[in-house]
Amino acid sequence: MRYFEIIGGMAAALVIFLAVQGIDIFPVLLLAGLLAAFYIANVKRSGGKSFAGISKKAGEEQLISFEDIGGQDIAKGELQEALEFIKDIERLKNLGIRPLKGILLNGPPGTGKTLLAKAAACFTGSAFLAASGSEFVELYVGVGAQRVRQLFKQARDIARRNNKKSAVIFIDEIEVLGGKRGQNSGHMEYDQTLNELLVQMDGMSENDDIRVLVIGATNRSDMLDPALLRPGRFDRQVKVDLPDKKGRVKILELHTRNKPLAEDVLLEEVANDTFGFSGAHLESVANEAAILAFRENAGEITAQHLRSAVEKVIMGEKLDRIPGGEEKSRIAIHETGHAVLSECIQPGSVASVNVVPRGNALGYVRQTQQEDMYLYTVDFIKGKIAVAIAGAIAEDIFLGARSTGSDNDFKQAASMAKQIIFGGMSELGIVSPEDVPKDLLHNAITSIIKEIECKVRTMLMDKKTEFDTVVKILLAKEFISGSEFRVLLNNSEQVA
Repeated sequence: MRYFEIIGGMAAALVIFLAVQGIDIFPVLLLAGLLAAFYIANVKRSGGKSFAGISKKAGEEQLISFEDIGGQDIAKGELQEALEFIKDIERLKNLGIRPLKGILLNGPPGTGKTLLAKAAACFTGSAFLAASGSEFVELYVGVGAQRVRQLFKQARDIARRNNKKSAVIFIDEIEVLGGKRGQNSGHMEYDQTLNELLVQMDGMSENDDIRVLVIGATNRSDMLDPALLRPGRFDRQVKVDLPDKKGRVKILELHTRNKPLAEDVLLEEVANDTFGFSGAHLESVANEAAILAFRENAGEITAQHLRSAVEKVIMGEKLDRIPGGEEKSRIAIHETGHAVLSECIQPGSVASVNVVPRGNALGYVRQTQQEDMYLYTVDFIKGKIAVAIAGAIAEDIFLGARSTGSDNDFKQAASMAKQIIFGGMSELGIVSPEDVPKDLLHNAITSIIKEIECKVRTMLMDKKTEFDTVVKILLAKEFISGSEFRVLLNNSEQVA
């Protein structure tokens, strides 16, 4: 501000000097006025940011309760415990507890971090203000820090206007705002913005008329500055992970409660088919199933609608391109190879086999897991590698040559082989990923895959008769359900 006063004084002196010399100063004053107006407008545009707040009248309905969030029981429990400190301030003071200033929600995209923050505001009866980390950083130095100050001021103002004693500030993508300092050596704006956030959080106290809680969300906690994570700032880190089967059932129940379901719909089966799905994916499944029912003028959503919706969310929409006869036969052989190995290694794992192009795939096998798994043994990983390379081996056996359709399969196989090596489950023993020479790593990956390839070849040859039957029916129907596939695989002669 001092620099602007000096410049203003010099400009005034220049105008007076020109006037004394008899020079017309009107063009100079006009130019100065235009420059001042441009500067003021630019400052308001870049620094006068108004963040997304929810007021008492307009947005009470937009806030949700913890009961409206499924699949995150552990995260909700941790968060509710932390929020009790805000609700019961008198008891907090009696026990001498320092109030929490910040809670960090860490987890993959689509797992409900924003919903949890809104539920936290509802749970505590607080005003809610949302912002994104990307909103704070711009070209102009000092703008980000100014916006941080405005964010905290706006949160307190909203709370006062709505007669609330607390406010929740939610910052999504906080890794953009709170990244490790010193990484952007050519642009100090990032560091100044983070410094201002640290200062604002340090200035929060239980004696404030408006208590403020900062909730940050990220899926890259490794990028955050250590000063942001220390006690006294973000005191709690809550893991918001992908839901398990029980959680997926609960999420599906929430997203289908306003949708008419047919009697053949079993949400437990849908949950079993959607291992690894986030809450956002499951919401999309329910919505896509309703859209499919709408297209068919159906009054209810059937199990088939939900199965098709799962495939669409995983693979994308069906494509118009139709492969030729020879190419389609190769695709059927490739996908049958995947399906046969999957069913041999893990019975009941095949949900469907398709040769209908979707997304970037000309054909695909959709698999399910009977139980959620979090730890993988070497045999389990080798089984997944076997399934990944089985399509290429099937082409080799039945057509005499492979194709480029196995590129992604081989990438997956190599990645899973690295899991075996870096997990200390290979012949190399316990190794450090950074210290393994590239040629040694390559040889170890090749050795693992070659060993599995021999077993895959033997297993496919043993199922040659069943394999031929599946390929013929797949070419005729373009789709085989998991249950039908198992009948074909176990009793091909009777079906034929």
